[in-house]
Amino acid sequence: MEIIAAVNPRPLRIALPGGSGQVGQALARHFQQQGHQVTVLTRGPYAAPWQTVHWDGEQTGPWTEYLEGADACINLAGRSVNCRYDAANRQAIYDSRIHSTQLLGRVIASLAEPPRVWLNASAATIYERALDANGVDLPLDEATGVLGGDKPSANAKPPANRWLQRRGFSSRVARDWEAAFFAAETPRTRKVALRSAVVLSPTAGSAFGVLSNLVRLSLGGRQGNGRQFVSWIHEADYARAVEFLIAHEELQGPINIAAPNPLPNREFMAALRWAWDVPNGVPAPSLAIKLGAIFLRTEPELVLQSCRAVPGRLLDAGFEFQFPDWPEAAEDLVRQWKSRGD
Repeated sequence: MEIIAAVNPRPLRIALPGGSGQVGQALARHFQQQGHQVTVLTRGPYAAPWQTVHWDGEQTGPWTEYLEGADACINLAGRSVNCRYDAANRQAIYDSRIHSTQLLGRVIASLAEPPRVWLNASAATIYERALDANGVDLPLDEATGVLGGDKPSANAKPPANRWLQRRGFSSRVARDWEAAFFAAETPRTRKVALRSAVVLSPTAGSAFGVLSNLVRLSLGGRQGNGRQFVSWIHEADYARAVEFLIAHEELQGPINIAAPNPLPNREFMAALRWAWDVPNGVPAPSLAIKLGAIFLRTEPELVLQSCRAVPGRLLDAGFEFQFPDWPEAAEDLVRQWKSRGD
C-alpha cells in the first residue's frame, strides 16, 4: 500500500471494464477504500459506492470518455466459465473475451490521452501441465511454463472454430486472449496480462463459498484423486498485486497472479476442513464429480484440472504476499465469512 501511495500521491482514475463480478467488486472496493476514483463498466449498472457506467463490450459508446485520461484500465470482461463446456458456451466464453479486448484496444489507440497502464485478465490455466520423473507437477512460472492449448481433440466434433475443441479449451482461450491483447497497438500505454489463479473471496456463490458449503455438509474430502494441484490467491493479495503492478512502471507483459505455494487438492481440502473445524469429509471420486457437474450445469475440469502456477515475476519484483500459505488464508476467509453471518 505504501509503495503506491509514494509513487502516486494523488487519487488515481481507474476504469474497470467487466468489473461487476466477484473479482471486479473486490478490486473496486479495494481501490475505493484507498481513496481512488473507480468506474466500473458493466452491462447492467447497479447501486454501489463507486461509479457504474453501461457498456456492452461490443460497441463504442459514451463509456469511452471514462478511459480518456485514466491512470489505469483493468479489463475483466468475459462470460463466466462456470457452465457446461458445450459448443455454444465455449464459443460465448471465447468471443466475450476476445471481442471485448479487441474493442478496448481500438478505443485506447484512438484516445488523445490513453490510460497509462492497461491490465487485462488472463488465466494461469494457459500453461501446459508438466510433470517430473515421479509424476508430480512441476511449478510453472512465466519463464519456465510452456503454453498449452494446441492439443486436438481425438473424438469430439469441433465447433465452428477448430481451436475451440473441448480438450485444451482453457489454455486455448487464454492464449488467444493474450494474443489479442498484445496485438493491440497502444504504444503510449503499458500492458500487463494478469495470469490469475482462482481468486478466493468470502462471498456466497464464489469458489470459496461453494467449497465451504461442501465442507460444512461433511462433503469436503479430496476431489478426484486429490493429487491435482490447486493454484489460488486470497482476494486481498489479488487486489494488492494489481495495485503493485500499477505502481511499478517497469513491469509489463504476462505476470502470474497466484499465491507462491499451490498445493495438492487433498491438502487444500484438508486445510479448509480444519479452518471450518469439520474433522471429516466424504471424498468425491472423479466419476461422481463428472456426473454431478451435469446436474449442476458446470464443468468438472474446474475441479479436476491440475495447475501449479507460481508468481515468479511478482516475487522477483519484491512483492510480499499477506497470505502466501493456504492454511492461514483459509482461516482468514472463514473468519470473514463468519463475521458476516452467512
